[in-house]
Amino acid sequence: MPPSLLDVGWITCARDDCPGAAHPPYGRCLAHLDPGELESALRALSPGHAVDLRGTAVSAELLDLVLDAAGRRLGRARFDLARFTGPARFAGVEFLGDATFDRARFDGLASFFGARFTGNASFGEAVFARELTMHGSRVHGHASFDRSSVGSDALFGDACLSSASFDRAEFRGFTSFDGTLFHGEARFRGARFRRAVSLSRAWFDGAAAFEGARFTDGAFLSPRSVAGRLNLAGARADGKLEIDASGCLVDLRNARTEGRLTVRLDDADVDLHGLVSRGQASVVRRSGRVRVLSLERLDVDRLTLSGADLSGCHLAGVPDPGRLRLSGCVFATTPRGVQLRLSWPPVRWWSRRQILADEHAWRFGPARPALDPGRLKHLYTGLRVDDDRTATDFAFGAMEMRRMAAAGPTARAVLGVYWLLCGYGLRTGRALAWLVLVAAVAAGSLLWSSSAPQHVARRPPWTGSGVPAQAPPPGARAVVPRPRAGASAVRGAVSRTRPTRSGVAVRADLTARVARRPGDSGDLPRPRP
Repeated sequence: MPPSLLDVGWITCARDDCPGAAHPPYGRCLAHLDPGELESALRALSPGHAVDLRGTAVSAELLDLVLDAAGRRLGRARFDLARFTGPARFAGVEFLGDATFDRARFDGLASFFGARFTGNASFGEAVFARELTMHGSRVHGHASFDRSSVGSDALFGDACLSSASFDRAEFRGFTSFDGTLFHGEARFRGARFRRAVSLSRAWFDGAAAFEGARFTDGAFLSPRSVAGRLNLAGARADGKLEIDASGCLVDLRNARTEGRLTVRLDDADVDLHGLVSRGQASVVRRSGRVRVLSLERLDVDRLTLSGADLSGCHLAGVPDPGRLRLSGCVFATTPRGVQLRLSWPPVRWWSRRQILADEHAWRFGPARPALDPGRLKHLYTGLRVDDDRTATDFAFGAMEMRRMAAAGPTARAVLGVYWLLCGYGLRTGRALAWLVLVAAVAAGSLLWSSSAPQHVARRPPWTGSGVPAQAPPPGARAVVPRPRAGASAVRGAVSRTRPTRSGVAVRADLTARVARRPGDSGDLPRPRP
């Protein structure tokens, strides 16, 4: 539809097919005034005067004349649907009122270098065929570039914007927001960056919203500070995407990256729910505490988490935990001390170890989630952990989940004994304690048996006649009789005699044999003279 037929909302130029705003009393736009009429119209301008060039074809010469006539200080400036056929140089211009450039077209350079906007600045659906620079500009109101298009480089470095919106804007060249200060919210929802974009050293006093943004080339989002949320939910990056943030929440929910993804954080949180990455991805903690809020429905070729806090992050929703590599991460831990509970066993003492947040919620949470121990075992065995201590704790957790997921009571009992004796072979201290206990019990038993009193039954002495000798009276001196001749032979005979006969019979037999020996009368031998 030609511009002359549009319902533009203002009185248009009397020339055919010219949508320019008519300038009274001539009824034509400034571009179609005669030289004398134009000179008269320019003399009516003064610093702070309103300017209306809506729908007008503005050449570089006409723009310079208007700016010089107003002392480069414009009041309410209206450039809607204007077409700048040459370079539009607004460098150093001060806009004392609102400035609107909605649906304007810039065929050449559009320079607002160091410009000052006291009110709002609107460039909705504006088309910049070549470069756009707002380097060092100041906008005290809201700056709107919604649905605008920049054919070449867009430079916003060191600009100061109260709040800004670039919803569904398209940048075909290099885009720079280095050192830009946003006092309010900055929105880039649905924006398209055909080439590299940089936000180095940018300040966001509010949120930085890039929901649904598309980065065709490299994107380097390294703001110095973000007071709200750095939101890239649903964003897509076909090339490299680097994010450096501190003190904020980095939202990468349902984002998709085809190239390398690097997230470096300082005391910040990151949400990776539904992230799809077809390149190498990494989340690195540089300082402070970095929490990973969610890894649900994560679909990555390889993701490295370094120094992240996973104590509250559930991993049950990760389809393939083998693609995660964890280095120096922080996990949930078992409770300390002795626990008393109504279930069996009533008293439980937990060994100190690191566990996943899923097991912590399943065992110790107030509301126990419906979770399969076999799934937890799969997580423990599938995760790749660089820390040896954490790997040992995860191996222990895998055996615990295997014991709980055992089909029969026999298998569960065997695993329970295995846990009790040596902690599935992973707790050497427990096995050593059992060994010391067994050794102590054995040593104690041996000492007790050796120190017990010995009760030995002694036989009474016997006389030669087979009658036991009488015990001496108290206080009397015991007289030990001398052995008779042949006493040694008798003792030898006694020791060789089998214990098949009664003791009395054996003794009587021996007495008879001694009595029959020649030269032995049974009395004590007499001393020789």
